[in-house]
Amino acid sequence: MGEGTQDDEEDEYDTYADAAVPGRGRKENNDDAREGRPSMNVIFVLLDGLNIAAGETCMGYLSALTTAGRAVYGRVPCELPALSRPLYQCLLTGRPPLVSGIVHNTFWRPDPAPTIFHRARDAGLVTAAAAYHWFSELCNRAPWDPVRDRCVDDPGLPIMHGLFYCNDAYPDDHVFLDAASLRLRYRPHLLLAHCMGIDDAGHRAGADSAEYRNAARRADMLLARWMPGWLEEGCQVIVAGDHGMHADGMHNGPADQECLTPMWLAGRAFHDVAAPPPQAAWCGLMADLLGLND
Repeated sequence: MGEGTQDDEEDEYDTYADAAVPGRGRKENNDDAREGRPSMNVIFVLLDGLNIAAGETCMGYLSALTTAGRAVYGRVPCELPALSRPLYQCLLTGRPPLVSGIVHNTFWRPDPAPTIFHRARDAGLVTAAAAYHWFSELCNRAPWDPVRDRCVDDPGLPIMHGLFYCNDAYPDDHVFLDAASLRLRYRPHLLLAHCMGIDDAGHRAGADSAEYRNAARRADMLLARWMPGWLEEGCQVIVAGDHGMHADGMHNGPADQECLTPMWLAGRAFHDVAAPPPQAAWCGLMADLLGLND
């Protein structure tokens, strides 16, 4: 995303923001709401590898929401080890890595515990994800077969509707457009938008680099494009990092740079919330919002 193309990019995003978001300017109107289920659609934006320093110095739009009292912000230590696949499983099930047994990134078999996507599907809700392919393996099918699994439209799967990618450098703006497309087509009750741009920049250049900080800034700009419409439509929006990133370009241990992550909660459900919950409680938080714990 070069500096010389910013105006063109803004025009492109404006076009998509107006055309690809269903029901812009009105509340979501779900079948479940008519049947008495709480009408709280959840959008979870996972910014992979966003550490606390970048979260507190680079995210201008999210900081503005917090200052204005329109979002709840907090620092959340991730579970250990501070690695992506173990933490994906933790936030999907509420089971820390030592409990799930998924303690390294090469462990591709899913934990038998049901994920939030399993629970939502079993309750008759619609689920979708624009995410890295490890989420496909943890929720839908493993091992990953890109021909079979990259584009998913199967109501029998936990993630019913998915656009998955397997390149760490897959652009974050594409992830947001993928998520918008899924919303337009399927109106999911639970939508995951998982961006790898920050993590990829951190591994390549380290957390103390312009590349890493600018990746965080670009993610915040994308949120500024899409979140106002989501909130206007009554969605409950969760934005968080899974783990942090060290200046040497890696993460795994308990240092604050590696395990302390920022989290924002926005939407009417969070007006009386004082602080975000621990990472192992994120699954329960989403379940509450979706009415799955009633």
